[in-house]
Amino acid sequence: MGKEKIFAVFGLGTFGLEVCRVISEKGGTVIAIDNQVDLIEKVKNMVTQAILIDSTDEQSLKNAPIEDIDVAVVGIGQNVESSILTTAVLKNLGVPYIIARAISDIHGQVLKQVGATEVVNVEIEEGKRIANKLISPDIIDKFYIGQNQLLAEVISSKRFVGKSIMELDLRKKANVNIISIKRINTTIDELGNPVVESTVEFPSQSTVIKKDDILVVVGTEKDIDRLRDL
Repeated sequence: MGKEKIFAVFGLGTFGLEVCRVISEKGGTVIAIDNQVDLIEKVKNMVTQAILIDSTDEQSLKNAPIEDIDVAVVGIGQNVESSILTTAVLKNLGVPYIIARAISDIHGQVLKQVGATEVVNVEIEEGKRIANKLISPDIIDKFYIGQNQLLAEVISSKRFVGKSIMELDLRKKANVNIISIKRINTTIDELGNPVVESTVEFPSQSTVIKKDDILVVVGTEKDIDRLRDL
């Protein structure tokens, strides 16, 4: 197994709190950072570590234990200047992946210019989506179809490759059904350029999983999340 990712959330408003909650509930390591005492108190028992500092102060951030952060989520809301400065400081400090929340298109453009890897622009639902994406990067997307059941697209793990649907037996092991497989095929055209095409296959028990296959599965959120541990 690889090194466990460390997430840091800057700004503990509605969006930031939701990201902290989902990552923490799923067992992730998350550091929460804000300059308001009441928000730090609110989150301290939920996260791995809660730090009271002004994230726009580069020296303060340098002194904070953030050198091992893999992903930073800048959830600072209405204070546009603070969100931009925090993003720029994190970029300067070498944080490899920065997700920043924007409140307008122009704000988002500036965040990209100063170093944001990804920009998002909504509250709780987007917070949930991003947190789930971070803690379960093999799950591309998922949505409810009723009665606590989810339809999800899952990247096939190395442990699945080369095995048939029968051998995997996900229905028995995880209570998850594979309903289709998206296959990515790369060919070279007459000019030598790569052409990527995707096809959808409805598998039989003898269908063998290939590298880069995307499995479309149905199950509860808990059961689908368990796929990464099989």
